[in-house]
Amino acid sequence: MNKNLIQKRFAKNLSTYNDNAKIQKIMAEKLVSLSARKDYDSILEIGCGTGLLTEKVLKNFTFNSYTANDIVADCKEYIDKLSDRINFVHADIEEIIRKSTHKYDLIISNATFQWIENFEEFLLSLLSKLNPGGTLLFSTFGPENFREIFYITGKTLTYKSCDEYKSILDNFNHYIEEETHVLAFKSAKDVLKHLKYTGVNALDSNGWTKADMLKFEAGYSTICSTSPTLTYNPLYIRIIKK
Repeated sequence: MNKNLIQKRFAKNLSTYNDNAKIQKIMAEKLVSLSARKDYDSILEIGCGTGLLTEKVLKNFTFNSYTANDIVADCKEYIDKLSDRINFVHADIEEIIRKSTHKYDLIISNATFQWIENFEEFLLSLLSKLNPGGTLLFSTFGPENFREIFYITGKTLTYKSCDEYKSILDNFNHYIEEETHVLAFKSAKDVLKHLKYTGVNALDSNGWTKADMLKFEAGYSTICSTSPTLTYNPLYIRIIKK
């Protein structure tokens, strides 16, 4: 996975993210509601972005220390506007988790872990950074995510299913919940704009020719008889460390 490309796409579209990330807002609200407690001494948020989840955490939880991380340096500006109590760390989270000796009571992340290449290894690293009784709470996406895009282009990220996560987490105290949300658009071009403005997809439409666009529109017409749709398949996972 090209992390530099991911970083550039998100950095380029930070200003349009909040207005277009409708599903991510729903996911942030849901994620916070799944916490078994409201008070945490130390919190680590992974992939904080523009602060959609950060804002929910600030409103719903009490804490003594809060570290927010993102691979995009410009996210600091958004986080600083929300609170002066948050320590923003610009880094590749897989790197700092491996090197960090700090432990947390809550590690939380919204719509980020689909970008992690070796989830099983990363999971063990995360759990090693939790205090006993600590909570790992994250949302990601299942295999039905952006199914329309995959049908038309054959391009998609590799998403694990609920059953796959259940198998991985079998030995942990865990809870999993799955949802499906379908957004409707006026045109196939509007679908592409949505993907661009949120920076969330592996599909790169930059440099598309007119023929590419016509092929994309034709593909949508074969699967959507009315308005073009885009499916989101959020998964919510909570692990409490023994």
